[in-house]
Amino acid sequence: SGKQQRHLRALAHGLDPVVIVGKEGASEGVLTATDQALVDHELVKVRLPDLDREERAQIAQQIAEGTEAALAGTIGRIAILYRRHPSEPKINLPRK
Repeated sequence: SGKQQRHLRALAHGLDPVVIVGKEGASEGVLTATDQALVDHELVKVRLPDLDREERAQIAQQIAEGTEAALAGTIGRIAILYRRHPSEPKINLPRK
């Protein structure tokens, strides 16, 4: 929900990007690195390449779909991804 997305963006404010996407876009290596970062942290920032807005949005969506994560938002060249840890969740989302 919108309330949950705002909560996740607020939590991500102090985080640094963990994964940096190169000119290749959402490659297999990027998806693997993002998947592992989501297992470790649940909430991660991904730095996208310097492309136009539509291309960055498309890459962010491809990464979210490829890692089965929720796209909490994009801010400039940064995408915020969230995926709940299956056994030990660290982040409590507000109710819808």
